[in-house]
Amino acid sequence: MEMDTIFLRDLEVDATIGVFEWEQRIRQKVRIDLEMAADVTRAAASCSLEDTLDYKAVAKRIVEFVESGRHELIETLVENLAELLIREFSIPWVRITVSKPGAVRGARDVGITIERGARN
Repeated sequence: MEMDTIFLRDLEVDATIGVFEWEQRIRQKVRIDLEMAADVTRAAASCSLEDTLDYKAVAKRIVEFVESGRHELIETLVENLAELLIREFSIPWVRITVSKPGAVRGARDVGITIERGARN
């Protein structure tokens, strides 16, 4: 099986995220970059959305998950996102970066990148 990469860059989502009590009362932007392993050869041949990983559905599910929950740590959010995507979209491998712009004074951005699953 071929293993290609479908990616999504700089998805901005309003989240309730942070360990401080005041952070749980506001919405803050997080940015998400995502790479997902997929075999796109069948979709390329058929020109059918049903034969590929629907990245619009993936993005919609990420937004829904992030916006609907209360998250304390970026670490927890990124782990939960990876588990959700692997489970719900049958993705064999995923690399996700979640960043929180402005979280550290003097730095433009801070975040975490994880890889989960097997790329085969």
